Amino acid sequence: MPNVYVVSKSFHDFSPAKEFGELIFLSEGPMDRYKANNMARQFLPELRKSSPDDLLLLCGLSVMNVVACSIFVHFHGRLNLLLYKNKTYRELNLVFDEEEKEN
Repeated sequence: MPNVYVVSKSFHDFSPAKEFGELIFLSEGPMDRYKANNMARQFLPELRKSSPDDLLLLCGLSVMNVVACSIFVHFHGRLNLLLYKNKTYRELNLVFDEEEKEN
């Protein structure tokens, strides 16, 4: 079963996301939106352990989500998102082909 990397631990009820895998929180508490380097340093050790089948659950500041997604794509050449819609979660997968980078 894949892991679900939750970008920001908040007071949301993330328990429905557990059906997609074990929840791993990348951050907890306030973050400074202008310190993306600190976010990357914090997220990198956990996302280094991720696999191409794992998922990112987006929440928190936009810049936090951008940093987490960038790291995931860098490692795996793909992006697997777990998005909340209509009181349920659904997957969205994007695969970045090496050939596309050259065009």
